[in-house]
Amino acid sequence: MTADETGARAARLIIAPDPEAPRLTRAVTGTDQTGAEREIRVVEERPLTIYLNAQEIVTAMTIGDYPEYLAVGYLANQGMLRADDTLTGVDYDEELETVVVRTARVTDYEDKLRRKTRTSGCAVGTVFGDMMEGLEGLTLPPAELRTSWLYALAHRINTMPSLYLEAGAIHGTVLCEADRPLVFMEDVGRHNAVDKIAGWMRMEGVPATGKMLYTTGRLTSEMVIKTALMGIPVLASRSGFTAWGVEIARQVGLTLVGRLRGQRFICLSGEERLIRDADPDSAPQEPRRSSRKAAAE
Repeated sequence: MTADETGARAARLIIAPDPEAPRLTRAVTGTDQTGAEREIRVVEERPLTIYLNAQEIVTAMTIGDYPEYLAVGYLANQGMLRADDTLTGVDYDEELETVVVRTARVTDYEDKLRRKTRTSGCAVGTVFGDMMEGLEGLTLPPAELRTSWLYALAHRINTMPSLYLEAGAIHGTVLCEADRPLVFMEDVGRHNAVDKIAGWMRMEGVPATGKMLYTTGRLTSEMVIKTALMGIPVLASRSGFTAWGVEIARQVGLTLVGRLRGQRFICLSGEERLIRDADPDSAPQEPRRSSRKAAAE
């Protein structure tokens, strides 16, 4: 293997978006502002029902890829799967659109699900208080974050082929190590994309040490909590913050970087991890319009 081939292999993502996957988008014809007929790609949206052992937990709307990772990650981030739980099976039935996650431990979350329905008024709501309880005594691993990594990651992630560039209306989350993206997940809900990564880490035995998350979505309280519960010490986004997201990040010692576009970003928590090793003027400018959508327009 040549040096170039070795470098290309190292740069390849473990999981990358597949904009050409036929199940994830469909062609829809409409008319534009001039009345001309146009065909565009739109993302699919499918229900996925998640069971933990014999108990139905939730039905989530998703694009339909990596259902096993989504189910395991969702259950882990909701505190229904413990760190020491042994998974005895994760079975996906495409026809029934269900995933059954089985554990050696007997589980019963009837009371928790009853509280969820009462407090949120929605079967797919989140038991926010339970997630907050999971942060008590949490210690995130040591980490450093170089500005050169941020600039390199933002440029590469925002210009690589993705469903977002193909069809829009979707969020992306990327698990990274230093300046290398490892796993890039997309979904109609930003929390689904994070859960897929959590599930991949759990099922593949990948530790959180030395990792960071990059997301296209807002840095909300729930995004911060899920990142912290995954044990990941750094969360970055091209989007902005909510006040509660910043407050929780400061409480748990998570480094929070937002509005990461081109040469600019703002760090509102965990500044002590940041190493400014790159001149912002040397960072690649973010392209204005690089999508296939834009070319059609």
